[in-house]
Amino acid sequence: MSDACGCSDQKTGTGEAEEAEEAVGFWQVTEFRAAALAGVLLLTAWITSLAGGPQWLTLPLEIAALLVAAWTFVPFTLRRLSKGKIGVGTLMTIAAVGAVALGQFEEAAMLAFLYAISEGLEEYSLAKTRRGLRALLDLVPAEATVLRGGTEVTVDPAELILGDRMVVRPGERLATDGRILTGRTSLDTSALTGESVPVEAGPGSEVFAGSINGTGPLEVEVTSTAENNSLARIVHIVEAEQSRKGPGQRLADSIASKLVPGILIAAALIIVFGFIVGEPLLWFERALVVLVAASPCALAISVPVTVVASVGAASRIGVLIKGGGALEALGKIRTIALDKTGTLTRNQPAVIDVAATGTATREQVLALAAGLESHSEHPLARAILAAATDRADITDVDTVPGAGLEGRLDGRTVRLGRPGWINAGPLAGEVERMQHAGATAVLIEDGGQVIGAVAVRDELRPEAREVIARLGASGYTTAMLTGDNLITATTLANDAGITEVHADLRPEDKAEIIRTLKSRQPTAMVGDGVNDAPALATADTGIAMGAMGTDVAIETADIALMGEDLNHLPQVLDHAHRTRSIMLQNVGLSLALIAILIPLALFGMLGLAAVVLIHELAEIVVIANGVRAGRLGLRTAHSPARFTPATDPAV
Repeated sequence: MSDACGCSDQKTGTGEAEEAEEAVGFWQVTEFRAAALAGVLLLTAWITSLAGGPQWLTLPLEIAALLVAAWTFVPFTLRRLSKGKIGVGTLMTIAAVGAVALGQFEEAAMLAFLYAISEGLEEYSLAKTRRGLRALLDLVPAEATVLRGGTEVTVDPAELILGDRMVVRPGERLATDGRILTGRTSLDTSALTGESVPVEAGPGSEVFAGSINGTGPLEVEVTSTAENNSLARIVHIVEAEQSRKGPGQRLADSIASKLVPGILIAAALIIVFGFIVGEPLLWFERALVVLVAASPCALAISVPVTVVASVGAASRIGVLIKGGGALEALGKIRTIALDKTGTLTRNQPAVIDVAATGTATREQVLALAAGLESHSEHPLARAILAAATDRADITDVDTVPGAGLEGRLDGRTVRLGRPGWINAGPLAGEVERMQHAGATAVLIEDGGQVIGAVAVRDELRPEAREVIARLGASGYTTAMLTGDNLITATTLANDAGITEVHADLRPEDKAEIIRTLKSRQPTAMVGDGVNDAPALATADTGIAMGAMGTDVAIETADIALMGEDLNHLPQVLDHAHRTRSIMLQNVGLSLALIAILIPLALFGMLGLAAVVLIHELAEIVVIANGVRAGRLGLRTAHSPARFTPATDPAV
């Protein structure tokens, strides 16, 4: 939060900030308890005054109310002043002291009372949204069962060490990340990824802390300690990245930080003017009212409370947002560029056809392809290796980026790669047929002669077409970026409903396309967070999909969709757009309030009590509006956000 507000760091080290963060109710917040006591004292004084009670009875009640409420902010304001920092607390302290100097004890007490309430609301709302994020850590069970010395032992999850064998029975949550050694089951990962469909898992499958074991008992090898598992990493990254400020917050902070000293100077000039015209007390009082009227605390809190609430809500549906900067950038996006493999498709390619020429057989073509692909990490390699019953013993295999592989077999050069790098020759017709079927065709060459082609197809995700339709209905432009050939890419893009296709792209080509798209409209790139790194880095917002458990994706992307469900894309876009609208509403309301109250205060149309009441009520409205960004219901999940690019304001 902004130093201009003076609401965040002034309590550091007192222990009360921690108390507020852990608070589960209003009464656990110090400011609320103090404000309640001050309110009772003020009410008693008011009733006593109405009943005609003597001044010697009402005045001590008003002074007591002032002291109780002022205790929540004056000591911290003085500490900040000793460090050369001024903020809204400074303005409120000066205004309260000035009101006391004028004998307006009731107004001073009312100012302190309402300011204490607004401070308490601020602390409570921020603590509540942070607790929502940290509640993810509560998904870790209180104890875990491990095999040690052949015996089952119950331990605290914090005591788990790498290599431990956890026993996880049906219905139990995993205490930390691991790898299944024995057993098959369906895992409920909805709390982590936001996906309601259980995930089938068996020996060798990666599993994550907080997942619920469904149907079968498991033995799981621990691969991460409790303090470094996927849940803890998510929480720590988001908490650390919340300090990244977007342009909206930087604008609000800049205005607020310049406004506070400006207000103090203006108040001093008003007092000087009062002496010049011969009415020092009148203009001294107006100077105090202007101090309160121009207080920018609502402005300073307007964006942070919205960001914290929004980021926390997104984390609960399996979307990781790297702070306010990423959130605001996402809210401005108008073009969505999507990678094909693993984003629009299932990332489960399979061989659907093999063509051979000359004397080569289907088995020979697959064996040669498998021998080369056994040295590759490309998704297509897994499909070819799974389809081949034998592998050729190929040596000296090298990767040619964006083209394919080449190696040596019995002294001959063998190659596997895309058409164009290898001449299709007599297989040109077969390759075109494969591509029109939506498959990726790779050619195999032995000793300079093409001997076959393998067709591998990765099916579209079942939700892809609906998601693209939702994005289009919301006004977003979509484009496909892929290293695959144009025919295959166009076929899959048509199936998905995408009309703009960029194919035959190398990683650097994707980045260049993103630069072109950015020149037209704010652009997001959706990819796997690793292979599409240049494009993700170039885009206004990089979105990594299927990032659960992938350190590189989580740490490098601006936004990480933890699950594999593409439906989260329009959902988080809608959420970001709504959040940005709330930010703009809060900033606009805060600035309008200051602009209206200052002249009314300056010309004596509003007194101190009225300005205090209006100002603090407005801050409550801003906080309540910001907290709305923490709600992510069915409307956000299933209804596209509509906007008019020509009228959408930019921050």
